[in-house]
Amino acid sequence: MPTRNSTQKRTDTTYVIGHVNPDTDAIAAAMGYAWLLQDQSPGTVQAARAGQLNLQTTWVLQRLDLDPPLLLPDASPRFADIVHRLNTTTPEQPLREAWAVANRTGGVAPVLNPDGTPYGLVTVLSLFDFMSRFVGAHRRREDLRIGDLLDRPCKEACDTKVPRFQVSSRIKDALPRILREERSEFWVVDENGTYVGICRQREALNPPRLKLILVDHNEEQQALGALEEADLIEILDHHRLDNPTTREPIRFTIDVVGSTSTLVSERIDQAGLSAPPDLAGLLLAGLLSDTLILTSPTTTERDNEAAERLERWACMSGTPLAGESIASFGEQILSAGAGLSSRSAAEIVSADFKVYESGGLRFGIAQAEVTNFAHLGDHLGELKNALIELGDSRGLDFVMLMVTDVVLRTSRLLITRDVPALEVLPYPRIQDGTLDAEGVVSRKKQLLPIVLGALEE
Repeated sequence: MPTRNSTQKRTDTTYVIGHVNPDTDAIAAAMGYAWLLQDQSPGTVQAARAGQLNLQTTWVLQRLDLDPPLLLPDASPRFADIVHRLNTTTPEQPLREAWAVANRTGGVAPVLNPDGTPYGLVTVLSLFDFMSRFVGAHRRREDLRIGDLLDRPCKEACDTKVPRFQVSSRIKDALPRILREERSEFWVVDENGTYVGICRQREALNPPRLKLILVDHNEEQQALGALEEADLIEILDHHRLDNPTTREPIRFTIDVVGSTSTLVSERIDQAGLSAPPDLAGLLLAGLLSDTLILTSPTTTERDNEAAERLERWACMSGTPLAGESIASFGEQILSAGAGLSSRSAAEIVSADFKVYESGGLRFGIAQAEVTNFAHLGDHLGELKNALIELGDSRGLDFVMLMVTDVVLRTSRLLITRDVPALEVLPYPRIQDGTLDAEGVVSRKKQLLPIVLGALEE
């Protein structure tokens, strides 16, 4: 994927993005749908992610030699979105150079040191102050010519106290300072303090909004931060309905299939296109991960059809998945994301974690995949402590970890505290203190409805 210039305005782009703690389906759907929309749109469409990649998704991207999508943790406008890289001059250049720049930029001329750091701004106010001081000290004002002033060095007419803001900083964090200033223009610099451009107060007070398309979720609490500061233009999902409000009508699709990658592959097919082999392989990975190789209760006939279609696109001769099948690739995918020993307890409980609310309680359910329960007992203590810390940091009433054996297709549940309403759950407590959720592999379709039902009674 192309590298983005730090000064490129993000608001020129529509971002396709999944949920926080993205899984393989969220990443695949974002990248696949962005590819499709870019083919059909004259504007720029880019895949993004709202959090760090998990082990499984990292493995899949490496297996297919694909770069991860852009990290976009929140939608709050940055100074990069309003910066203007105006022409510049240097402190020792005659003021006429700054005058020429200012005539073309709306009354401001940036003056830079030789190392590219800001020296000062020549503005209408700084010019007026300079002329007042200079003319006031002249003994024969009637003999003073404008040309004499314009021959003076730029540094004498600079405002050297202009605030500086980093290009990657959020505008809303700087608004109190901007509002206190009598200036209209401000420096925008990079992390080294080097000139990036100029921003204007009026744009900081009303910055442009990012354009977002959400995939694989429609819940505001699962979305990237500051969603309310962006323009949401579409949602493509396969989860329960709990969508955020929007300023205008949007395209909204929630369909009963096993993965969002299925929906994306269908739209590519309907457009008369075929995804490139590496991207098709990624969509296949998202589908097989979410449906546990088409064995999850969420799997539909459409998922099976999509898997066959994506296998045909992805497993051609000379491609990264040449010679693979749905079964062989699926087993590799599940194995890549399974296990408790390769990650810390904090990473395990936060990697695939979603927050819900029901019956007056806010709670979270994390899911981790293993190939067997043999070593679960060795990790229960640290897992429970990590769950408690995660719940406390999010202000949740309780947190549940669903450890799923992807081979036997069953799960064990670990809960941080006793909740009377959950005593009706149809899962017996076993010797190690976990609940035996036999045959339960889907958080969305099997576990969550039962938990919500128990809390709502």
